[in-house]
Amino acid sequence: MIQQSFIFLEKVGRKKEQKIFQQAKNWQQFLNKDKIKGIATKKKFQYDRQIQEAQKSLKEEKPEYFVNRLPKKEMWRLYNYFKEDCCFLDIEVDSKGQIIIVGISNDYSTNTFVAGINLDKNSIQKELQKYKIIITFNGGAFDLPKLRKQLQLRLTQPHIDLKPLCVNLGLKGGLKEIERILQLKRPQNLQGSPVSLWKAFHASGDKEYLDLLIQYNNEDCENLRAIINKVYGELSKFYQ
Repeated sequence: MIQQSFIFLEKVGRKKEQKIFQQAKNWQQFLNKDKIKGIATKKKFQYDRQIQEAQKSLKEEKPEYFVNRLPKKEMWRLYNYFKEDCCFLDIEVDSKGQIIIVGISNDYSTNTFVAGINLDKNSIQKELQKYKIIITFNGGAFDLPKLRKQLQLRLTQPHIDLKPLCVNLGLKGGLKEIERILQLKRPQNLQGSPVSLWKAFHASGDKEYLDLLIQYNNEDCENLRAIINKVYGELSKFYQ
């Protein structure tokens, strides 16, 4: 999808992109044309250069090129190209808003960082550096700001926030509501409150509560994969 996108070009919005798309379905077609209706020759030359830079960035697997070029709500377009190098991130906080769990998942496993055990800046930073794109649900407003403020993490990768994308598709509500709409079922014992599980763990010292909290977080992370696949498929239909 990213190679069919022109919205990262200077002063190109959705409407102008659609007009370009009617004449060139992808970057290479755009480059092969001497003229694009509605674009001056000088501007076409400038766009050619920007597209060539974008092609080079993809070839070198550097999606950060698009961080300040693609609108935040359009970062989803990078997903399919970098699918193998994405991570799914979700945090849990206590009743005071302090981070207690950070879960980072890929296609094969989920790494969990727990307050008081292994939750520290260097470990999480090292883990995140393995990935080229971070995917969250409402992470733009919640998870990433907290990670930056409380752990001083440096997050430079493109970020795909699923919540506004779901809203655009008429899928409204929190993560659990979206799971229900998309029929993504989780075990009944993982339906509770992370804050309550954390409190119970600290009050009793019973590791079973912590294990449940970790499983709860893992389920959050892993369900993000199914949601992005659904969202990406639906949004891509507009460009077929």
